[in-house]
Formats: sequence, C-alpha cells, structure tokens
Amino acid sequence: MKILDTHTCEFDKEFAKILERGKMDMGEVSSIVQSILEEIKNEGFGALQRHIARFDKWEAKSLQDLQISQTQCAKAYDDLPKDLKKALHLAYDRIYAFHQKQKQQTWIDCEENGTILGSKITPMERAGLYIPGGKAAYPSSLLMNAIPAIVAGVKEIIVCSPAPHNELNPLLLAALHLCNITEAYKVGGASAIGLMAYGVEGVKKADVITGPGNIFVACAKKLVFGEVNIDMVAGPSEIAIIADKSANPQYVAYDLLSQAEHDEMASSILISDDMELIKNVQTKIEKILPTMPRFAISEQSIKNRSIFIYTRHLQESIEIANALAVEHLEILTQAPFDVLPYIKHAGAIFLGEYSSEPIGDYLAGPNHTLPTGGSARFFSPLGVEHFTKRSSIISFSAQAIRQMGESCAILAECESLHAHAQAVLKRLDSIKE
Repeated sequence: MKILDTHTCEFDKEFAKILERGKMDMGEVSSIVQSILEEIKNEGFGALQRHIARFDKWEAKSLQDLQISQTQCAKAYDDLPKDLKKALHLAYDRIYAFHQKQKQQTWIDCEENGTILGSKITPMERAGLYIPGGKAAYPSSLLMNAIPAIVAGVKEIIVCSPAPHNELNPLLLAALHLCNITEAYKVGGASAIGLMAYGVEGVKKADVITGPGNIFVACAKKLVFGEVNIDMVAGPSEIAIIADKSANPQYVAYDLLSQAEHDEMASSILISDDMELIKNVQTKIEKILPTMPRFAISEQSIKNRSIFIYTRHLQESIEIANALAVEHLEILTQAPFDVLPYIKHAGAIFLGEYSSEPIGDYLAGPNHTLPTGGSARFFSPLGVEHFTKRSSIISFSAQAIRQMGESCAILAECESLHAHAQAVLKRLDSIKE
C-alpha cells in the first residue's frame, strides 16, 4: 500500500499518474473487439456460436439454446431462501422508489401571442442490458439496469449475461423473474454487445445498451455508439474515502477492501490529514486481507492499485477528491454534510460512518452503475433519463410569426441561407395579404 504525501515535492508527479487511471488501454483489444462485432453483424448466429464455444466453453446448437427460459427463472425465484427473497424485494422496492422520482414529464408552455413550446418525453422502444458474469455474478446489476428502464416505460427489454460452461447464477435467474424480463440470452462479452447493437435472426436490435463489463465490453460499447445509444464507457470499480481523525479505522479498511475484491484493477484510495489513521487502516487491511475468500484478487488490487494520500488539511483532501472524480466517494469526517457542498465531482457520495459503499451497491436506492476513471467530471449515474428521449415541440401562431419572422429571416441571411429566410418571409407575406 503506497502512501503519497502532499507535503513532499514529488507528490504532483506521483498524483498525475493516478489521474491517468481512466485511460484504459483499449488499443490492445480494439482490433479483437472490432473483429467480433463485424462477425456478429455479418454472420449472425454462426458467429455467436463460435464465440460462445471459444470463450464460455459450451456449444449452442440454435438460438433457442441461448435463451434463458422463463420457467427456469420462475423456479429459481421460488427456490430462493425466505430471507434472500425478502432482501431481493427490499432492494427492488427501494431502487424503484428512487428512480420513480427521476421520471420526467412532457411539458407544454403557451405564450400570449399563441406560440406553443414544449418538450415531449418518450421512452426508448427497446433497451439492451448487459449483466456481467465470469469472476462474479451480479444480480444487483440487473436490478440497477432493469428498474430505471421499467420506470421509464420501455416496452421491450433484452438482457445478455455470460454463462461459462452453460451455467448461470440462480439469483440472477430469480432477479430476471422479479423484473419480469421475458427475453434474456446466455451471451457475454463483446459478442453480447454485438447481438444487442445489430440484432441477429430472431433477435431485434436495441435502441440503447447499458450495463457494466470488462475492457472488452467497454470497448464494444464504445465502438457501437452511434449505431445505438449507450450509458457510458466504464472501467474498473473504484472508491475514495475522505477521512479525518474521527473515522473508524476498521470501517475504512473494510470499505476499501469492498472495492478491492471486485477486480485486480479496482482502485481503493484513502485521503486523510491524519497519519495515525492511515497507519491504523494499513494495519487493519494487512490483518483482514488474508482472511478474505477472494484473497488473490483483493491482494493484487491492494498491492498495485491502492493509494493512501496524506494531506495537510481537510480542504486539501477535498481538492484531491475533486481532482480524482471517482466512482464512489465516502466522506467519513466529523461533519460530513459540511463537506458535501464542496464536492464537485463524484459518481455517488456516501455521508457518515454508517453509509458504507456496499449499501449503495445493493439497496439504498440510487443506481450503482456509475462513471469511473475520472469521468464523473462529465458523466452521471445511470438513471431513467438514459431510457428516454426528448423531442422539442414548436407551434407558432400567425401573431407570433408576425412578431418574430423578420428577425428570424435576418439571422438566416447572415448565415447565407436564403431559402431559410424565404421560408419564413413567404409566410409573413401571406399574413399581410
């Protein structure tokens, strides 16, 4: 665990390296991903069949083999232990309630001269959701992606998730049933993005693709953007914690480790003006780490991607956090809500010692699909708006064109667009007649 000290002259150089963390090296995989996408686009199911045999190690003889049956999902739901089913419903209800508040409404404004302006909100017709698998299965990601689409009013939802050796997590199946997803496929990686972006025989293309994934998935989403809309291009998970001497070292240690166990490339960053706290957290992590079931993954993450930053004071901690613009930001200080107004860039902000980041991952309510790698400077969490589109409404009356037509024509002529100007002026002429 590396400690950077803002008091030293080397800090700026070392910190600059951390700020570059968002530049995932897609160069190495882009040609592979491009080839996969082109094969899906040109060959359809035959390409899917090859990719599944290669990457997931099982043979799909038909498109039907790729489909996840609703009967299988219903059985998985029925077989859930009572406490797990209760937890799943609690998460669903809280996520739904939060996203319901995000729903935008069509609005129309009428001016005195008869002008009518507005914004029409329309749900996407078809959404594609990618749910990761492989190193871990994430039923929570299904809830976080499906629920805002449901709230938005999307009528058709397609889900893709990898099934190594043709096996799926039972809780994912149960979550599919709970979300009433009727179209889901055992396809992962760039192949899944290609399936949803281009469609194959019997599967229509989506209008928007959302959901997290590895570098191959992220690269594929970036390449199909324009063919379809996407939520964001997300990288490895990350957390930063602003903590002062009031923070509980054990809480801080576990919260940092909660990100480390995601992936070897996950980043865990502690920012504190208290060196004693930093040392105590280090000691706790060294003690806890060997006991963790995902020790190999967590160890690599902590060893290679964990940074502790010792600052001069709380204000400097805030400045560093804003520069990092992380996915998850915890504020474990004596007065966390006093810090909140100064936070400019973060995917999700967790305030106070009981607001552990995993609460946000599962059932707090806000979405856990968040911008990473510094992209919180310009991206927002996944929400209902990602599954809707806006159309502007414009209706001018004769009185309105009389009042503003000449100004419009002048602006058009300034841009040398004569037909634009005449289209308005001819209407003015007809009104005068």
